[in-house]
Amino acid sequence: MNKKKVLLQHHSIYTKLVCMKVVIFGNTYKKDNLALLSTLFEVLTRKKAQIGIEKAFFEFVSQYIVVSPKVDVFCAEDVFMADLAVSIGGDGTFLKTAYCVGNKGIPVIGINTGRLGFLADIAHDDIVGPLEKILNNEFLIEERTVLEMKCGTQCKVNCRNVALNEIAILKQDSSSMITIDAYINDKHLISYEADGLIVATPTGSTAYSMSVGGPLVIPNAKNIILTPVASHSLTVRPLVLTDDSIIRVEVKSRTNSFLASVDGRSEVFNHTNTLHIKKANYTIKVVKQQDHDFFNTLRNKLLWGVDKRIH
Repeated sequence: MNKKKVLLQHHSIYTKLVCMKVVIFGNTYKKDNLALLSTLFEVLTRKKAQIGIEKAFFEFVSQYIVVSPKVDVFCAEDVFMADLAVSIGGDGTFLKTAYCVGNKGIPVIGINTGRLGFLADIAHDDIVGPLEKILNNEFLIEERTVLEMKCGTQCKVNCRNVALNEIAILKQDSSSMITIDAYINDKHLISYEADGLIVATPTGSTAYSMSVGGPLVIPNAKNIILTPVASHSLTVRPLVLTDDSIIRVEVKSRTNSFLASVDGRSEVFNHTNTLHIKKANYTIKVVKQQDHDFFNTLRNKLLWGVDKRIH
């Protein structure tokens, strides 16, 4: 079975490009992206796609340019439907787009205008060719694991607690470390004495987890990664679990509170709250160019294995 047929099993809407509906997300602080947005409009119009823009992004760009062609303005958060979601920005914008897409099953493609851009697959200085290939079915879809966090009925939070990258349990301020009692499938694992604990997906293994010494894991692996932040004991190392694991954490701190960050969306919790983290019942479909793979990304964006010494 060829790659195109595999793709169409994932998302058969791509057999009818003439009625494709595309929704665009972007950050609301970079005016430099406006020229790129005009180019994106041109490509989508040429392909006869219906164009929508996330509401906050539309209000931002409308201050500087006349948005043409006419677009449908989607409501904030997750009130929309589309066949393809386009993220213009860095990985933070991509995470916001994935959060808004949620369990809709809409494939997401990222145009990188940030710095590293591990999730965004298209470079900002070369979008026309890659976009046209994607709109012509020449791409792959990677199913990415999502984590969800629950904290009991007594817990009041301001956001839907799902993460494409990671859920981080952290001390709330710059005072002493916290104690995190971790249980895997109701069996006690360890009591982390640390500044925090990162529970990451394979996608998130190249994000916060990597920055504190966590392992790199290929995106389609069936794993969850536990990485302590500034552990008090040097013998406590990162741990890779199977993704059917259910993680329970209980936190003790001198301030009687702690911080939980879900892909950067943070909430303060009382220390009496117990958190349960597991794999969500849906995935995020990430669109990748056919000639791009994870190992190329490691080499090109992290300079993985590159020896800069003069021979």
